[in-house]
Amino acid sequence: MRSDTIKTGPERAPHRSLLKAIGLTDPDMRKPFIAVCNSYTDIIPGHAHLDMVGEYIKQAVRRAGGVPFVFNTIGICDGIAMGHTGMKYSLPSREIIADSVEAMINAHCFDAVICVPNCDKIIPGMYMGTLRCNIPTVFVSGGPMEAGRLPDGTETDLIDVFYAVAKHQRRQITDRTLKLVENRACPGCGSCSGMFTANSMNCLGEALGMAIPTSGSLLATSPARMQLYRSAAERAVKMAQEWAKVGCSDKYALLPRNICTRNAFHNAMVLDMAMGGSTNTALHLLAMAHEAAVAFTLKDIDTISKKVPNICRVAPSATPQGKIYHMQDIHRAGGIHTILGQLVKDRPGLVMEDAMTVTGKTLGDNIAAYSLRNGRTSQAARQLVAAGWVPSGKTVSQVRNDLASPPAGKAPATPKDNYADGFDPTDVIRPTANAFTKQGGLVVLHGNIARDGAIVKLAGVDPAMYVHSGPARIFESQEEACEGILQGKVKPGDVVVIRNEGPRGGPGMQEMLAPTSYIKGAGLGDKCALITDGRFSGGTAGACIGHVAPEAAAGGEIGLLRNGDIIEIDLATAQTLNAKVSTAEFARRRKTYKPHKPRFATGYLARYAAMATSADTGAILDWKQLAKADGKKNSRH
Repeated sequence: MRSDTIKTGPERAPHRSLLKAIGLTDPDMRKPFIAVCNSYTDIIPGHAHLDMVGEYIKQAVRRAGGVPFVFNTIGICDGIAMGHTGMKYSLPSREIIADSVEAMINAHCFDAVICVPNCDKIIPGMYMGTLRCNIPTVFVSGGPMEAGRLPDGTETDLIDVFYAVAKHQRRQITDRTLKLVENRACPGCGSCSGMFTANSMNCLGEALGMAIPTSGSLLATSPARMQLYRSAAERAVKMAQEWAKVGCSDKYALLPRNICTRNAFHNAMVLDMAMGGSTNTALHLLAMAHEAAVAFTLKDIDTISKKVPNICRVAPSATPQGKIYHMQDIHRAGGIHTILGQLVKDRPGLVMEDAMTVTGKTLGDNIAAYSLRNGRTSQAARQLVAAGWVPSGKTVSQVRNDLASPPAGKAPATPKDNYADGFDPTDVIRPTANAFTKQGGLVVLHGNIARDGAIVKLAGVDPAMYVHSGPARIFESQEEACEGILQGKVKPGDVVVIRNEGPRGGPGMQEMLAPTSYIKGAGLGDKCALITDGRFSGGTAGACIGHVAPEAAAGGEIGLLRNGDIIEIDLATAQTLNAKVSTAEFARRRKTYKPHKPRFATGYLARYAAMATSADTGAILDWKQLAKADGKKNSRH
């Protein structure tokens, strides 16, 4: 076993002594050491129950024949960090998480790892770290949040609170109404209830082949999740034992780099396009592919987008009839493998079914077992779907208590008829013949202000805004844009430009849910477009184009735009983003252009800004950039 490095032989007596200090015994030394890479923290709703999830998984690892060790990563709540300097740390935290995962796994020579993420940067950070280490790995998320519910029965979520703020600012709703939405939108633990970045990434893990099936959509509050946690523990121990038998060879089939192949990344992006995931998924998949040494680029994402129809609309996106669905509806309709199964049935060849997964079976095998629409779904899978979507209204404390004292031998209660209330699963997950759009939920754009590309979530755009032309209304930061929008400076027809918010310029490429929500809350969602070298929350909807590359801080043309320049956008047909500015004029402007001074001169953000690349490469860190910066600094001394 890999862990023999720290526990076997006379020279490792000091190591064993330290391990015995934490309760291990001599028999434990003969078992695989299983890391439980947790992301528990009190301040993130998606993670507030994960301490008990970690304890539950520890017990399951013990029962499966392994020795468990929990360690935690940091975690930043994007919603709480939103709209102030804290958000600049969000994307950079992905690199800290990846580094910490790598450090803990390699320093302690674990035989396998179970990753328990739930939100935003934590998920890709864990993937990046485990891809570097390349030991048997299983992902199982903490689950999505239940949708909130207003007194009239209307479902609600976090994004509605942002919309309510804009309406309140314009005196369209009262203090009392704002407080009501605030109190009802987020009813308990779990990753926010729409197809925002957290849930998008957890769902993509199933298509990538690294996550336990149904992990992305089964509600955090459901007792059925305990079965997923047990499955993750059993798989990790078994995989560690199998790996040990082959001498911990890199050729062992179920190592992360053997699972996360080019076909696996293709499958993940096919799912993303079909379900209309967050634009941030493109950023993270590119970074993950880089760690896996897989040639997967923005061009590949563009190619997939043109082939895969968008068959799901989940909050913040609405159906043409104005219906808003949430993650519990996706699960109720069959979950991620039902989406994939619909694509397999309707468009053979879109999904690479022979891709291997952590279950020990191919993705095609998993689809056969878990898709509700193929007539072959196992009873166990049907039970997980039937039980896992039902809102319980449980608080964080109640969920934690359930995990601490699970009901012995008692299966979760399930409704007698899953669709008795008129719920239509074929409207949540549509056949491709009835797709919302022929192309994917995400679209890649190019043009003279996006030479290296930009991304828009087409699934969240009103068709009236697919083609738009208007004058640029430029803001040099998110804060400046928020102030301008709330003060009424943005007019119908404008194209809001928010620049110097890229990975290097921000720094940190902070999510900009506030300005996009304010635009929608001001009634301008179908009248204005927004472009930025920054990025958006997965909760963003509207004609909001992000990840413009090169960013302003890297010399991109977005930095050369001036107020009043006409911006022309074609989202669905030509897929272009252009300014009516000639090449010669851009060249003249560049001669007098003065880039903004770095916003941070010390600390982690200064170091991050010195190394960060633009969004088209996943905003990964280029260590050569830091070496260049250090070289210049030393040459001045």
